[in-house]
Amino acid sequence: MSAMEGVCNGEEPEVTAQACVLSEFSEGAEARALISSLPDIHHDTVGRETTIEKFVVMMDRYQEQPHLLDPHLEWMLNMLLEMIRNEKSPPLLVHLCFKFLYIISKVRGYKIFMQLFPHEVSDVQPVLDLLCRQDQKDTETWETRYILLLWLSMTCLIPFDLSRLDGHMSADPGLNRETIMDRILAVAKSFLRVSDKSRDAASVLVSKFVTRPDVKQKRLGDFLDWCLTTISQTSEMTMEGTVALDGALQSLAQLFKHGKRDDFLQYAPTVLQCLNQKRIAESNQATLRKLGVKVVQRLGLTCLKPRLAKWRYQRGSRSLAVNLALSSVTGSVEDAKPDLESASHEEDYDIPQEVENVIEQLLVGLKDKETIVRWSSAKGIGRVTGRLPKELADEVVESVLECFSFQETDNAWHGGCLALAELGRRGLLLPSRLSDVVPLVLKALIYDEKRGACSLGSNVRDAACYVCWAFARAYEPSELKPYVNQIASALVIATVFDRNITCRKAASAAFQENVGRQGTFPHGIDIVTAADYFTVGNLNNCYLTISVYIAGFEEYTKPLIDHLVAMKINHWDGVIRELATKALHNLTAQAPEYMANTVLPQLLPMATGMDLHRRHGAILACAEITHALYELATQNNRSVSDFLSSDTIEGLKDIHQKVCRISLLGFGGELMRPAVCGLIEKLSLSEMPFKDDPVITGWQWLIDDSLKNLHLFSGGARRDIQDAAVSALAALCRQCYQVEPGVADLKMQDQLVSQYLSALESPEVLTRCGFALALGSLPPFMIHDKLQQILPGLQAACRVAQKQESRTEARRDAATAMSQVCIAVGVCAQGSPGRVLCEGNIRPVYEALLGCMNDYSTDSRGDVGAWVRAAAMSSLMEVTLLVVASAPELLSSDLVRRMMCCLAQQAAEKIDRYRAHAGTVFLRLLHSTDPAVPHIPHREELLSIFPPEAGNSLNWNAAAQAFPHITQLLRLPQYQYHTLLGLSVSVGGLTESTVRFSSQSLFEYLKGIQQEVAALQQFGDTLLRIFRDNLRVDRVSVPLLKMVDQLLANGCFELFTSEESHPFCVELLSLCKEEIKKSKDVQKLFSCIAVFCGMVQFQGDVRKNVLVQLLMLLCHPFPVIRKTTASQVYEMLLTYDDVIDDDQVLADVMASLSDTNWESDIATVRTHRNQLCDWLGVQRPTLVAKTSLQ
Repeated sequence: MSAMEGVCNGEEPEVTAQACVLSEFSEGAEARALISSLPDIHHDTVGRETTIEKFVVMMDRYQEQPHLLDPHLEWMLNMLLEMIRNEKSPPLLVHLCFKFLYIISKVRGYKIFMQLFPHEVSDVQPVLDLLCRQDQKDTETWETRYILLLWLSMTCLIPFDLSRLDGHMSADPGLNRETIMDRILAVAKSFLRVSDKSRDAASVLVSKFVTRPDVKQKRLGDFLDWCLTTISQTSEMTMEGTVALDGALQSLAQLFKHGKRDDFLQYAPTVLQCLNQKRIAESNQATLRKLGVKVVQRLGLTCLKPRLAKWRYQRGSRSLAVNLALSSVTGSVEDAKPDLESASHEEDYDIPQEVENVIEQLLVGLKDKETIVRWSSAKGIGRVTGRLPKELADEVVESVLECFSFQETDNAWHGGCLALAELGRRGLLLPSRLSDVVPLVLKALIYDEKRGACSLGSNVRDAACYVCWAFARAYEPSELKPYVNQIASALVIATVFDRNITCRKAASAAFQENVGRQGTFPHGIDIVTAADYFTVGNLNNCYLTISVYIAGFEEYTKPLIDHLVAMKINHWDGVIRELATKALHNLTAQAPEYMANTVLPQLLPMATGMDLHRRHGAILACAEITHALYELATQNNRSVSDFLSSDTIEGLKDIHQKVCRISLLGFGGELMRPAVCGLIEKLSLSEMPFKDDPVITGWQWLIDDSLKNLHLFSGGARRDIQDAAVSALAALCRQCYQVEPGVADLKMQDQLVSQYLSALESPEVLTRCGFALALGSLPPFMIHDKLQQILPGLQAACRVAQKQESRTEARRDAATAMSQVCIAVGVCAQGSPGRVLCEGNIRPVYEALLGCMNDYSTDSRGDVGAWVRAAAMSSLMEVTLLVVASAPELLSSDLVRRMMCCLAQQAAEKIDRYRAHAGTVFLRLLHSTDPAVPHIPHREELLSIFPPEAGNSLNWNAAAQAFPHITQLLRLPQYQYHTLLGLSVSVGGLTESTVRFSSQSLFEYLKGIQQEVAALQQFGDTLLRIFRDNLRVDRVSVPLLKMVDQLLANGCFELFTSEESHPFCVELLSLCKEEIKKSKDVQKLFSCIAVFCGMVQFQGDVRKNVLVQLLMLLCHPFPVIRKTTASQVYEMLLTYDDVIDDDQVLADVMASLSDTNWESDIATVRTHRNQLCDWLGVQRPTLVAKTSLQ
């Protein structure tokens, strides 16, 4: 947006994107140190892997600018080769050096890197010997074999006959007579069958070695026979067969690429015949098909004489720098064209029949299902066509253009685009063909074929952009001039409206290339600046901002609008349809007459057609355009009817009726209802002349029916339908139900309010939701004199209905609606309760919202009550700020205290999102100054804990930041109960980070009051009161027990241990006994066992009673409880060594606890338990006989 504004204001936009900014290889010293360290770390696995990782990360930075490594390649290579050649280097170090060499070659590219290898005569034998010693099956050292093969490829270039190296072997006939030539060939063949990357290096070795004059003379025919035999006799159905075929095809491709045509021409027909028989093009392996295409195109080039076609179109040098230099010297770039007469003496000669076969296979390859095959075929088409006479070349172009028929798949379109780009780049697509080609490229730029729930064609559009990019470089501006406006508009459309980000960026790059190379694109510089490669990354920005800027240039206005109407409002993706309609709204200001007189009449038939997506988009577009025309009319003090013809107005009015006849249920209804409701809203906002028309009744019925039947639609669509209906209702009321400004139509008012209030008692939860929000959306004049009915209705909807199905969503929306109603009517302290929020009705509003703050309903979805609490928090904030602004005296200290305490509790709870929401609301009310919220308890202390300047920086979502602040509220008596209640749930929760930070903060607070008897006593009393109030409320009691266990284990109540039978301990024990009475909740029992064990630290009767409880739990009906109790008591006796004074008794008790199988039957366990009672001096528990009623 800022870039756009900058452009519009004539300023330079700030470039935030980072391109390739490296200027040199700056890590030379670090690289030298890493390589030097290899002898020291090669034996250490960790050190070795760390060093490799560092080197890889360092080198990978230069993947996009590998040329920066060139000045440093030689010394890195020499350092590594020195270690490799050192006879004392262990094999592990040698392999590590080769791994480093591979990393360098991967970044710089093997073609450049291999040229640096030493290639003296003396290097041939050692390299070959080292390679022969390698284990081809060792998967850890493939880099060694790969680099050695590349090195051997370079040593093969020595300008001496290889037989000279075999001279010493003739003396002794008993020695192995295998020559160097045969050894190298054998090595190459063996490595062409391996499955790792060394196969690629072996094919490079073959291309360098077999094309040597001496080897070519003796072994070329044999090697080609070996390749063809491998191809014909190997099956691709096995992994080994696929690998062998791959190696053989790679070798052939490299040989026919690098060998001399005269040497290979005689073999070309045989090789082509073998490939045809093997039917490589029908293989299931994409790699084999690609290699097949590579070999076939090389065979075609071998069959044709190497020459530059005289008929080629040439634009001059491809380099801008050369063009500029030549033009400065000669005054014209035209003179830079080479003399084709001297470059190539064209002569008529017969084209071999094999070429036709080659071209046919390449054309078939253009339609392959894999991109790599199509791309290779396109390059082959370009290379082969460049050697054909003009007439034959034109036939090839004609065949390529056949890829663009509607019977062809997206693969054919993609391959066709790639081929056109290659032909254009090479000057083989003559300007006379542009009239046929450009329309096809323009179609390809918008190619989009729906398949099921998605579409195909993004690769076609991307390739079409590549064609436009290639044409920009290939043709003179005068050649493209007739097509400039079409290409420019199509590229701009793709830049801003394509769904796929890569296509938008490709179109932007192509447009920029055309602006730079052609210089004839209208307003090119302005558009390139606004819609650069990085700006078009954001889809919303493209549709809603950049498109508006570009449409400001009249050459692009209508093409942009027409494309949206023709291609985007019927798009398969709903997001694109909605963005397109919003874009049409924004573009209306650029061409209002065109929109009103041309576009809307086009859209009206679509809006009532049978195609669902087109109907959906057209209805939304009609709504947006009409509203945009209304906004323009308002600015000029005119009516929207001045823009629209009577037929258009009638057409807009009839949409609702015709759509209702087609479908409003099922999937169609999920799209149509929000769309028609959106239309109703926009037409109402546009003040269309329908006020007393019968259509209004139909509109109202649709809104009510949509809210009533939300449960009939899928979960994803419900919110859209609900929001659209509620917005439409508000707009419709304002436009059609006012007798005069601020005065409602009483009949409609009574009808709607009574209908909506009765719907709040519907058995359908979603119906309640819809009508609650409908009441909240009513304008003030519709609520006038009805407030005493609406507020009680919403308050009743907020209450939790006992023993009934969950109505959480209804309570949430009723809480939201209540604040909306209050905001709509406003506040007046002495006003009428039927008209405004006043002294007579404010307390029930707060009571209802505060009641919602205690909604902890759960169902299969989890803590759904959190939705209600969040809505209540937002509503409390909005209502409070509203009241404070007008009549702060209405807020009693009691209401404010309860509200702030409830917010403090929520801000201490465990769910990050709701804790953050509560914290934000709490600080908003605390820091409100204009005017301040009255009666906030401990305001000064709160402001010291949460200073206004630091409030915004506090991240409530982060437990590490929130809890240290929240626990400080425990010092404030008014907040202690609610804060501790919230903290209990967090400290005893399950989320590790929440538990850790909340418990740390709580312990810090308690550590600070350890010496303050009164403060600790107050804390203990508050804790017990929470326990008492939430007895057998598992949501609180189970985490509370876990928290008490942590407090006891950390010695937080050590002050109470000095007093025998302290009231806190007695009460805590009593509550724990009551909590687990007849409980079958294993987690609760586990927590209570831990608390009992922690309470042994208290002296007197408490300890004895705790031991009684633990010994009773040793005979619990659940074996897991018995086992856990024994384990915990054992640990307790180790921790608190004063429980048993007699060492012998202690030893007996410990032995009994550890040796007894507490999971055996009750009778056996009871014997051991009774023995423990005797040792501990505790009375044996007796069974209570069950009394049966006679």
